[in-house]
Amino acid sequence: MTNSILDIKNLSVSYTSSKRAVTDVTTSIERNKVTAIMGPSGCGKSTLLRAINLMHNIYPNIRVEGEIVFNGSNLLQQEPMIVRRNIGMVFQRPNPFPTMSIADNVLAGYMLNGIKLSKAQKGEIVERELTAVGLWDEVKDVTKKRGTFLSGGQMQRLCIARALALRPKVLLMDEPTSALDPIATQTIEKLITELKNDVTIVIVTHNMGQAMRVSNHSLFMYLGELVESGSTEKMFSTPDDPRTREYLLGKIS
Repeated sequence: MTNSILDIKNLSVSYTSSKRAVTDVTTSIERNKVTAIMGPSGCGKSTLLRAINLMHNIYPNIRVEGEIVFNGSNLLQQEPMIVRRNIGMVFQRPNPFPTMSIADNVLAGYMLNGIKLSKAQKGEIVERELTAVGLWDEVKDVTKKRGTFLSGGQMQRLCIARALALRPKVLLMDEPTSALDPIATQTIEKLITELKNDVTIVIVTHNMGQAMRVSNHSLFMYLGELVESGSTEKMFSTPDDPRTREYLLGKIS
C-alpha cells in the first residue's frame, strides 16, 4: 500500500511458549482509510489489534515480537501512554467510566495524562467531540449526568468521543457494534465512514456485511496467520486465496 500510517512487520504474539495467537504478520495500514480485519473466531483478529495499542503490555506472560512502525519508529519500544495518545481504542462493549459524568468521560484522556485544561477549554473539547459523534444535541443538557444512563448506542458513541478527544491519528475498534441493536449499529457505521476523513480506522468485525459497508481495505486472518489483504471490493468479489473464498461463502466459521 502507498501512504501507509502503520507498517506491521513480522509480528507474532504468543500467550505461552508453545502457542502463538498471531504468527509472522506483515502488512500496512493506509492513512485516512478504514481497514477491516476479518476471520473466524479465535483467528487472532483482536490479538493483532490489541498489539497495535500495546494492550498486551498489561500481561507479563504475553510475548510480542516483530515491529509496528508508526512515524518512523517501532511502537513496541515506546511507552504505552505515549502510544495511546496517538492510537485510540474502542472496545466491543460500551464501557463509559461508571463514576464519571458524560463530560468527564470525554475528558478522561486529558485527566489520565495529567494535562491541565481551563474550564473554557474543557467545554470546547466536550462540545467538539460529542458533536463529532452526533451526540451533542442528544446530551447537551445532561452532560453532568453519568455516562452509564445513556442507551447502548449512545454509550458507544460516547466511548468513541472519549477515544477521539486527544486527537489520535489512528482509531482501533474491536467489534464496536456487536453488542448493539441494528439501529444503533447503523448509526455507528455511518459515523465510521464520516470519521475516516480525520482519523485512520482499523476495525475488527465478524460481520462480513459490515466490512463491505464501511471498509476500504480488508485483512483476512485464519489460524493466527494473515492469509490475504487488499481492497475490500476485490477481496469480496475475487479473493486470491481459496481459504478467503471459503470464509466468505460461510464454509469456514
